[in-house]
Amino acid sequence: MKTDDLIKALAADAKSVEQPIARTLAVAVGVGALLSLIAFLATMGPRHDFAEAASTSVRFLYKFVVTLSLAIPAFLLVCGLSRPDFKVDKRLWWLALSPALLLVGIVLELMSVPPDAWHARMIGHNAVFCMTVIPLLSLAPFAAALYALKCGAPANPTVAGAVGGILSAGIAATLYASHCTDDSPLFVALWYPIGFVLMTALGALIGSRYLRW
Repeated sequence: MKTDDLIKALAADAKSVEQPIARTLAVAVGVGALLSLIAFLATMGPRHDFAEAASTSVRFLYKFVVTLSLAIPAFLLVCGLSRPDFKVDKRLWWLALSPALLLVGIVLELMSVPPDAWHARMIGHNAVFCMTVIPLLSLAPFAAALYALKCGAPANPTVAGAVGGILSAGIAATLYASHCTDDSPLFVALWYPIGFVLMTALGALIGSRYLRW
């Protein structure tokens, strides 16, 4: 049987189990996110002024806009990538939403903050902690996403693994954002992406092998 014929046969079978696979992904990622949340609450938890920041600081809330606008499209892509007939094409541009929003935040920050304060806001106070915590909190949802993808039949194992890494980092970054006291978009733009790059690379590496069929 030719590869194209095999993909068509798998796609036909996948239509009959599309809902179970989607449910498996949702449950697995939900469990992974829950495990990360438990670890987060047990080790650090939200910042002490969380309620005040959430009600008064646009910069604080904007961090969640940035992280969730990447995590949600990544989840939708992972659901599609679990199918052998899914065409990535232009849908990868969904992942550009978060960087675009972050760029808007950076421009507004540069316009509202004196130039002599830019460096301090960009470096912040928690750079090393940020680079460490986001990958660590990503591990549970990352493993869950790979498990769920393995239950499907990704036609692009490397891409599927990479997007699974982005999804896991998006979940972790959302949790960490509630703890981080550095709210400037300049800080978010410099330090948060490091965790995303690490998890994306790890996802691509593992996915290319583990998700192959």
